[in-house]
Amino acid sequence: MKSLLIWAVLLGAPLAVAQAHGQPSLLPQLIREAQERNPDIQAALQRWESARAVIPQVQTLPDPKLIVGYKDMAPERQAMYGVSQELPFPGKLGLKGEIASRDADRMEQDYLATRLAVIAGLKEAYYDLHYIHDSIDVLGKTKLLLEEFEDTAQSRYSVGQAAQQDVLRAQTEISRLLARLASLEQKRQSLHAGSNRILNRLPNDPLAPPGEIEFTPLRHSPEEMNALVDQSAPLLHGQQKTLERGDQAIALAKREYYPDFELDARGMYDTAMKANGYQLMLNVKVPLYFASKQRQGVNEAVAGREASFQDLQALRQELLFRVRDNLAQAERAEKLVKLLRDAIIPQSRLTLSSAQASYAVGKVDFLTLLNSLLTLQENELEFHSEMAEHEKALARLEGIVGETP
Repeated sequence: MKSLLIWAVLLGAPLAVAQAHGQPSLLPQLIREAQERNPDIQAALQRWESARAVIPQVQTLPDPKLIVGYKDMAPERQAMYGVSQELPFPGKLGLKGEIASRDADRMEQDYLATRLAVIAGLKEAYYDLHYIHDSIDVLGKTKLLLEEFEDTAQSRYSVGQAAQQDVLRAQTEISRLLARLASLEQKRQSLHAGSNRILNRLPNDPLAPPGEIEFTPLRHSPEEMNALVDQSAPLLHGQQKTLERGDQAIALAKREYYPDFELDARGMYDTAMKANGYQLMLNVKVPLYFASKQRQGVNEAVAGREASFQDLQALRQELLFRVRDNLAQAERAEKLVKLLRDAIIPQSRLTLSSAQASYAVGKVDFLTLLNSLLTLQENELEFHSEMAEHEKALARLEGIVGETP
C-alpha cells in the first residue's frame, strides 16, 4: 500500500496553476474582517471624521461677547448692557474653510491608503502562509519517499547488493528533513500570529489554513500602471490635497494684510435721569506690524507650498519606482511558474521515476537516486515560492494604485 502511495506521488498529474488545500480561499472573508476590525484602518477613519468636523468650526464667526457693566460717577449712575461681535475681513472665513476642507480631503486619502496598505499586508501574510503550508506538504511527500528509499536500501544491503552508507545517507536526509519541517512550523506560527495581529485578534486565536490561490495574470501594461498612479493612487492624491491646501494658505496669508473688525453695541440706563440710551462702536484691528508679521506669514505659506510641491514630486517618483519594481518581480515569477510547471517539474518527476526503477535493479547508485528526489523537491518548493511571490507583488501593486493591476 505504501509503495502504491509513493508511485501516486511520483506519477501524479502535472501541477496546475491553481493550488488547493481542499477548500475555497478564505482571503475575501479575512479582508472583510480586517476592514471592520483593524485598528490602523479604524484610527485613520476617525482622523478623517475629526478633520471633517473642523470645517464648520473654522467657517463660523467667533463667539459673541456679552457686556454687563455699572458706572457710578455721582450724581450720574448708569447701567450698561450689550453685545460685541468680531467680524473677520470678508473672505477670511471662507479661506479657512477651504484649508480645512483640503485637510479633510487629505485625511480621506490617508484613510484609503491605510486601508489598501493593511489589505496588501494581509494578502502578503496570507500568501506567505500558503507557501509554508505547501512547503510542509512537499516535504511530507519527500519524507515518505525517503522512508521508502531507506527500506529499499536496507533490503539491498541485507543481501549484499548495496553499501551500508546508502542506508545511513537515507537516514541522514530524513533527519535533515525533520529539521526543515521544524523551521517551517516556527515560521507558520509566526505568520499565524502576524495575520491575527492585522485582524485585531489574539496571537493564538485559531486561523483556518489557507485555501486555494489562483494565478492572477497582469491586466495592465507598465505604461497603464504608471497612468494609474497619477489617476487613482491615494497616497499621491493625498499629497496633491496638501499642495492645494498650500495654495489656499497663501491666499489666506495675503488676506491677513486686511483689517478685522469688532462691532460693539450697548444699551445704557441713567438711574438719576431715568433715561435710556445706547452706544455703537466699531473697533478696527490695524495690521501695523505687517513687515514682520503679515509679510513673513506670506513667506511662510509660500515656502510651505513649495515644500509640498517637492514632496509631491518625490512621492510620485517613489511610487513609480515601486510599481516598476513590483512589475518586474511579478513578470519574473510568472515566467518561472510557467517554466517550472510545464517543463522542469515534469522532467524532474520522470528522472526520479527512472532513477528509482534503475536503483531497484542496481543500474544506478543511491546518490543518483537521492539527488533526483531532492532536485524534484527543490523544484516544487520553488514553484510554490514563485506562485506566492507573484501574488504578493500584485498585492503590493494593488496597495499602491487602489485596483487590481
